[in-house]
Amino acid sequence: MNRTLLAIAAVILWPLLTAGSCATTGAVEPKVEVRIVKVPVVVPCEPDPGPLPAYPDSDEALRAAPGLFEKVQLLLAGRKLTRADLKADREARRRCAGWRPPDPG
Repeated sequence: MNRTLLAIAAVILWPLLTAGSCATTGAVEPKVEVRIVKVPVVVPCEPDPGPLPAYPDSDEALRAAPGLFEKVQLLLAGRKLTRADLKADREARRRCAGWRPPDPG
């Protein structure tokens, strides 16, 4: 009878002991890492036109001019400045059209 009790106790206690030993090891906590990743972002190229120039052929300047010769001089100076401003704007747009974002590789 002693053996029977020992066998019954072994059958009952064996699963309890193995389950208890598994519970004591515990689950491994996951390691959390925070990483900052810099990703290049494509930004559209917009040429900076800068401030508008002070054109010499304004309405006030043309009205205040004493004669036809002075008015023509103001108109020619305004035209020259307008052409230079348009040329600079066109050049900035041309450079911007050839612009490509940096290669992230």
